Amino acid sequence: MHWKLTATALGLTMLAAPGAANAEGQLNIYNWGNYTNPELIEKFEKEYDVDVTITDYDSNDTALAKVRQGGHGFDIVVPSASVIPIWLDEGLLMETNPNQMENFKYMADRWKDVPFDPGRKYTVPWQWGTTGVTVNTADYDGDINTSAIFLDPPPELEGKINVVPEMADVMHLAITYMGGEPCTADKEVLKKVRDKLLEAKPKWISMNYGNIEAMTKRDFLATVNWNGASLRMREQDPKIHYGYPKEGYPIWMDNVSVLKDAQNVENAKLFQNFIMKPENAALISAFAKYANGIDGSEEFLPEEMKTAPEIVVPEELQSAGSFMLTCPQEARDLYTAIWTELQK
Repeated sequence: MHWKLTATALGLTMLAAPGAANAEGQLNIYNWGNYTNPELIEKFEKEYDVDVTITDYDSNDTALAKVRQGGHGFDIVVPSASVIPIWLDEGLLMETNPNQMENFKYMADRWKDVPFDPGRKYTVPWQWGTTGVTVNTADYDGDINTSAIFLDPPPELEGKINVVPEMADVMHLAITYMGGEPCTADKEVLKKVRDKLLEAKPKWISMNYGNIEAMTKRDFLATVNWNGASLRMREQDPKIHYGYPKEGYPIWMDNVSVLKDAQNVENAKLFQNFIMKPENAALISAFAKYANGIDGSEEFLPEEMKTAPEIVVPEELQSAGSFMLTCPQEARDLYTAIWTELQK
């Protein structure tokens, strides 16, 4: 889930010195915007003599729609765990068996056998984190560990609240706030959720992904947001704090996957193995400020990340988090109907 922000294509290519060998190939990565460390790409390019191109997307829906169309030219995509079963069911991903790769030994045990990719036959962790609320405490000094920040906002925040337009995250927060269970298809609960979202929306200023600059400029005073992006905000303004909603919040993981129609399969596999090496996983985290799922990467992380409250969940709020998996089709259809109405 991750940070996710531009919709432009960023070409990162190695500038070969005179007399250097020609590049051994290409690698085309389709990833969330503002989420890829240029140092990581430069290191991979130099190590394997491969030219890498990165194209950005802004949501899971955007990525899935683009790849479904075909003719995209991408080798790698980085979908969230909650949608990977959809990619697999549609036959869009290649079985690359990361579980047999040299650096798989570094993957944390917690992530080696996961419901969305049993045995890790298709995917490798990129980053994982939480979705909560971010508030400028210069303007609000109340409880920030609650989804009331955007669903029943205090007067001082009204009209200055942003909500990231990522359906799964927002629905998870809203459902748990209204007392429901994640992935519920209970129509009585979902009617309350729908009514609450529609009631709250006029008190928001926008539904945008681009919130780091807006928060630091105080155009927004609060936003539904991901934890790593919130850490990046606090680095610019120490008054910006991240809250873990006590009613419930989602835990997510974005995963590097090779597309079934990839043209540069071996380079894509090299990249999957490459990012499981601890020092390389640390480069991913150092840029976007999320945990990465690779043991041993901690020693290479910036010191401030090791104790950051956006990364280290307070003990009393740990039980409120639950991992986002793919909801049943019935629930997804109901959520989509609510989401479509909310977008009007």
